[in-house]
Amino acid sequence: MLSGVLTTLSIIIAAAIYVPSIKSWSGSKLWFAIFGARQYGNEAVQSLFLGVPFTIGLGLTIIGLIILTKEYFTK
Repeated sequence: MLSGVLTTLSIIIAAAIYVPSIKSWSGSKLWFAIFGARQYGNEAVQSLFLGVPFTIGLGLTIIGLIILTKEYFTK
């Protein structure tokens, strides 16, 4: 669980630091910085494209929480 939390939070912090330099986006600026979007025309896509590691980190966190709750409630 800890590795998932560290991965997810480090990506969120990196995206929050990168957000002020984004000139054009669609939707939420933070989620655009993490997941990105399609490129339209000659416009440069200003995104970190860290959607896959972010999703893996969320998955590890959720699996870790499930294991922790299972171990907590079993005798």
